[in-house]
Amino acid sequence: MTLPFVRERSQSARGGLQNAGRPGAVWALPAVLFFAFFALLPLGYAVYLSFTQYKGIVISPPKFVAFENWAELFADPQVLQSLIISVILVALAVVTQTPVALLIGVWTAGPQRGRAIVAALYFIPLLMSSAAIAVLFSSLLDPNFGLPDAMPWLFGDGNLLGSPTSATAVITFVLVWQFVPFHSLIYQGAARAIPPVLYQAAALDGAGIVRQFFSITLPQLTNTLVTSVILIIVGTFTTFETILIITAGGPSGSTTILAYLMYITGFGAASDYGYASAIAVVLIVIASAISLVMVKLTGFDRMRSSQEGV
Repeated sequence: MTLPFVRERSQSARGGLQNAGRPGAVWALPAVLFFAFFALLPLGYAVYLSFTQYKGIVISPPKFVAFENWAELFADPQVLQSLIISVILVALAVVTQTPVALLIGVWTAGPQRGRAIVAALYFIPLLMSSAAIAVLFSSLLDPNFGLPDAMPWLFGDGNLLGSPTSATAVITFVLVWQFVPFHSLIYQGAARAIPPVLYQAAALDGAGIVRQFFSITLPQLTNTLVTSVILIIVGTFTTFETILIITAGGPSGSTTILAYLMYITGFGAASDYGYASAIAVVLIVIASAISLVMVKLTGFDRMRSSQEGV
């Protein structure tokens, strides 16, 4: 039989051990203030503008129009078309970037000779801005003086951006070239954290490289995989510079995703900031909903860190 005061001291000691090393809530204050100022405040202002008619002119302040923008948005076929194109581009980005980044990340985490040099060269796209990469590929794929003009036997008529299918393929390829190094870096760090003893035990049991990859590496990288896919989804939904510079939403609006539609609505000839804000809110809600569903389905929300608070 345990005396009450002994049980209380035991519970208190366990609670002390669980909280050992955890910083107080005040440590989160700078991050909370930063997030509130640079994320929540602009989001709240965008929601407010979505209920107004505003041309972005200082002398003409926003005029409250209630749900007028939202009614127009839900009846606008261009919004639905842009949403479908966005979902297709996101699916292509996940399917192409995830396996390539996973394999390269695992390979660069290995002990191969010269691996560090190859990895450093491969990660160069991380040093370039999205606008610079888009300008680079726009020049390379120009049918008049780019690669299609120099190698007609490979590119045919050279007008890769002239059809919806090839234009979407070009955008997908550019996104792979730009973002795979970043996701490979994430997989590389996670793969290096896998205990080598697991591979040593598997090798003693006769497991080959392929079996080790699917039985040890891939399960150990589950949380990293979920994180990478969520970043790909959110990043592709908000891709803007690449489409603006390479295709400008064409041909015939076949690459006009929601982010680009928001831009041309707010900053184009119409300068309709209120309607563009409504599109921006829809974009944020969809991207957040997809991320939350993925977190829920994969059980990522149940993940607990053994180094929490350190």
